[in-house]
Amino acid sequence: MRQSGDGVDLDKSLGYLLKEASSALRAAMEEVLRPLGMTVTHYSCLELLAQRPGLSNSELARGAFVTRQSMNVLLQTLEREGYVTRPAQAPVGKALPARLTPRGRRSLEQASAAVRSVEVRMLAGLTGPEQSEAFRILQSMIRSLRRGEDGA
Repeated sequence: MRQSGDGVDLDKSLGYLLKEASSALRAAMEEVLRPLGMTVTHYSCLELLAQRPGLSNSELARGAFVTRQSMNVLLQTLEREGYVTRPAQAPVGKALPARLTPRGRRSLEQASAAVRSVEVRMLAGLTGPEQSEAFRILQSMIRSLRRGEDGA
């Protein structure tokens, strides 16, 4: 039995278990992305742009769970390396919406296949109905926590 300083049994703490699963997932993703020259944040940025072209730096940062500053550095690198393109001037306000280039799309295809292999491995011990139930439960937890953020 693992306990933290305040006596919480870490083996029975859902929050701790979710964090441990998140850490294991991230490590496995980094392992398959590294040979492609990517990090999880790099992949997340490309995936977000493929699904929602034109997102701003702030929107990408929120979606990839990083700071705006970190995302700005990443976007500058991705732009310099030809994975994304951004206008020289903001079409509206200050935001410079980013879009994937053909090179970015090709890179994302490889990365998505690698990440999918990790997800398949992660779910291998679950039946189809158990996988569906896991998704439902996690989505419910997220909704419940976000309602708490809104003060509801």
